[in-house]
Amino acid sequence: MEKKTMPAFKGTKEQEEQLKEVIESHKGQEGAAIPVLHKAQDIYGYLPIEVQTMIAEGLNVPLAEIYGIVTFYTQFSLYPKGQHQISVCLGTACYVKGSGDILEKIKERLGIDVGECTPDGRFSIDATRCIGACGLAPVLTVNDDVYGRLTVDDVDDIFKKYE
Repeated sequence: MEKKTMPAFKGTKEQEEQLKEVIESHKGQEGAAIPVLHKAQDIYGYLPIEVQTMIAEGLNVPLAEIYGIVTFYTQFSLYPKGQHQISVCLGTACYVKGSGDILEKIKERLGIDVGECTPDGRFSIDATRCIGACGLAPVLTVNDDVYGRLTVDDVDDIFKKYE
């Protein structure tokens, strides 16, 4: 699969002002990076390098440290999320019942990889661990909608609801 390019960062002046306020309120505090990153992700929806740079400069910490935190913790995202956020469970019960094949079908259909967003911003894909619905394995979610007992053949019908 050909790797997609990262969409251009489109932060607004209002978002930047919000982030500056958050940074200022945490400046000088021990361990400020993680709470600032959480708030930044709430503001922007993800943490592109431009936002990481603002945080690093604002907190006076190396950009490498900020990037290290963002890439270490799974709750942070380097990529924008789509209007329809697809999460495919790859926990043991789901995986042994075919969720890996379902994930491959979705990636193929959208032309993106896990962690990416379609160029039109409509869909993004994440692979998750157990979501606690093992009795419905294999399971995927689209935003808050849960789909269980799936096969690869179900993927096209699910997409019809969101296209």
